Parts: sequence; structure tokens; C-alpha cells
Amino acid sequence: MDKILVVDDEAGILHSFKKFLGRYDYEVITASSGEEAVKQAEKELPALVIMDINMPGMDGLETLQKLKSIHPSLAAIIMTAFSTSEKAITAMKYGAYDYITKPADNVQLISLVEKAIEAGKMNTPVSFEGGPEEGETIIGRGPAMLEIFKKIGQVAESDVTVLLRGETGTGKELIARAIHQHSRRSDKLFLPVNCAAVPENLLESEFFGHERGAFTGADSRRIGKFEQCDSGTMFLDEIGDMPLPLQAKMLRVLQDGSFQRVGGSEMIKTDVRIIAATNKDLESLISTGKFRDDLYWRLNVVTIHVPPLRERKEDLETLINYFMRKFNRELGKEIKGVSPEILGDFISYAWPGNIRELQSVIRRGMVLCAGNYLSSKDCGGLSQIRLAGKSDADIEKALSGAVNEILRRNGEYIYKEAVSGFERLLVKRALELTGNNQALAARLLGISRNTLREKMSMDDMRKE
Repeated sequence: MDKILVVDDEAGILHSFKKFLGRYDYEVITASSGEEAVKQAEKELPALVIMDINMPGMDGLETLQKLKSIHPSLAAIIMTAFSTSEKAITAMKYGAYDYITKPADNVQLISLVEKAIEAGKMNTPVSFEGGPEEGETIIGRGPAMLEIFKKIGQVAESDVTVLLRGETGTGKELIARAIHQHSRRSDKLFLPVNCAAVPENLLESEFFGHERGAFTGADSRRIGKFEQCDSGTMFLDEIGDMPLPLQAKMLRVLQDGSFQRVGGSEMIKTDVRIIAATNKDLESLISTGKFRDDLYWRLNVVTIHVPPLRERKEDLETLINYFMRKFNRELGKEIKGVSPEILGDFISYAWPGNIRELQSVIRRGMVLCAGNYLSSKDCGGLSQIRLAGKSDADIEKALSGAVNEILRRNGEYIYKEAVSGFERLLVKRALELTGNNQALAARLLGISRNTLREKMSMDDMRKE
């Protein structure tokens, strides 16, 4: 008969677990504190511990570390009523088999118990060293994000390559940073590189550096990002946009950690962990010859799928509260929350721009909000929220008719006039929305107050 140690500071929970697990012929031992759990584990040698993370005195994470030091193969299931990314990640780093939220579904729980005990008997725990990190990096308490937190904890300490897949604005870089922060490289450089933002003719030099005279304008030797990031973690965002010639050289670095600077002959060794991300369908790119399948398999060692916001609506209120606290500090405001009306709009909206769009909408609304609660009017109503959430492709499509009309004019200064006209419209609308408050309008546009005044002065000059 397998023994299970249940640890919780609430007597009612201990009684419930003892009664429930006893039906399945498990011998259940209980402890009401971390200190008692360590003593019981040394005496009884349980096959599994099920433990609350939030306890007075020695909490679940500290207790887990001590239990693992005594019995490295001991399987552990950590449970909590309030899930946070840091605690979930740290629990997995310390070797927990799984991390669940209260109340647990009985059918799922007994299945998990059986698997955890079997894993413990096979002596295949995932165990990591290192202390817990303070502060939240990723916001989310729903089951989808909890699975991501657990996976971060499982892969962080190894140097395995990780591929993050998900739509734009879902927070892939935050997940990459969390992996780095919980890794053995946490005291080294974390270097994000957007493969779509660097001009194609400069990409090779950006990554690998160049020697003096390698090409026109190369007046001195330049160290590339791989040398700069030695011993650290490089985050390759938009990896699906990397040109094919560079993909071949990237593959070599991933295979043996060596490369040559542009125009150089010396083989340089580097030790860089790669975390890549994409919102593209890499399999389709491979089938059309736009992405190398050998590079794909090098990157796709561990894949983490990051869900869009529309698939994790249970996290919406948590995200809203987080952004409101953040922008209250930044804007010097004391807005208490959102109105029921706008919360309903937010929940029903699909958020095509994901968390990045939600952040933008809340920030803009808080700039304009004059009351205690954020209203639909502050955010411009749901129609304005939808407009704000359009992707670059959607905006381009929406403006294509107006652009075509402008091009038909065929004037000598057509480009300059079009840009100037759109700029005037933006400034005018921002001033209207803020009641001609220049400070708020500048914040809304993301420019300085002096820049706004310059644009207003130029507009006045045009009218004269």
C-alpha cells in the first residue's frame, strides 16, 4: 500500500483528502505545517506528497526543497488557491511533479496521483537548484497559463532550445525572459533580436559581426550579437521571417556553436542558448521552401504554445487590474477600476491584438479618464476599441480606399502632403478627445509636449 503525505494548515482539507484517498486504498499521513511534514517524511517515507504552497512558517516551496534533499525521488503535487506564475515556475524548478489549483477535480486528482506515484517509482523527477525569484513577469491564473508556468519551470535550467508559438501580442518575449530568469544563465545577458526588424542585407553582420573592410562602410571590426551574448540567452523573435541564406548559417551555430565574422576566416566559438518565437505557420513555410526543415527541427526541441487572449478570458480581469495599477503609477492617477459596461465590452470582444492591444486600450482610456472608474466613453466605445485593435494588415486594408484616392491626384508632393494631412488629423482628434489638454493629448499620441506644440504651430501656419 502506497503512502501519501498530505500537508495543509487547514484541518478540514486534511480530513477530506484522508477520506477521499482512503477509498482508493492509499495510506494517508497528514501534517499541518512544513516543519511537521519534514519530520513525517523522514519517519514514514511516503511515495507522494500533496502539499499546499501557502502555509504559515515554512511555506510549500521551502518545504519542497527540504523534502527533495531528503528523498530526491519523492513525487510532489503542489496545490494552491491562488496561482501565480513565479510560484508555479519555481515549484516545477524544485522538482514538483505537478502544480494544481484548489479545489481539485476528484477524477483528475486521482489520475494525477497515480501518475505521480508511478513517476516517483521510476526515479525520474525533474529537479533543479536555485532560489525563488520575486515579482511577477507574466500575468495569468487560468489553466492555459498554469500549464505554461509549469513548462517554464521544467525547461528553464537545461540549455535546451525552446520554440514559442503564438499570435502577435500574446507575450512571447515575457515567457522567454522568464525562462532566462530561472535558468543558470540568469546573471548573463538576455538579448532579444527581432528578425523582421533588421534589414536583410545587414542581418548577417548583426548576428556574426564583420571584419574591417568586409564591405563598403565597414571601417572597423564589429562584434556581432552571438559574440556579445556569449554565455547568455538570445531571443530570436519572428524567426519565420529570417532569410534562407542566413538560416543556413544559423543552423551551423546551433549545431556546433561556431561561426565566422563577415569577411573573416577565423572560426569563433560561442555558447548561447536560443529561444525562438514566431506567429507564422513554419510547417507551411517549409512546404513552400521558405524555411529550412533542418533548422526547424533544431529549434523545435521544446515547443510552448502561447494562447491568444480570446482563449483565456478568465485572465482578463487580472490583466485589467494589473495594467490599471501600472498606469495609475505612471500617470499619477487613482482610478479604482472599470465600469460594468466596459467590462462586458471587454469580455465579449475578440482582442485580435491580444494583450498588447488590451494594454494600449487601457492606457489610452486612463489618460482620458476624469472619474474614479474607467468607462466605455473613456476608451472611445467598443467601436473605437475595435479600431485600436486592428493589425497592420487590417489598418492597411481599411485605409486603402483613401490612399487610392490620394494617389489619383498625382501631385509632385503627394507623399509629403498625405503624411502631413494624416498628422494634422491625428493631432486634431487627440486634442478633441482630451478637451484641448495638451499634456494629455501628447501622452495619448506618445510624443512630448514640445513636439505637440511644434505640430500645432505648423498647422496654424498652414491656415494663415
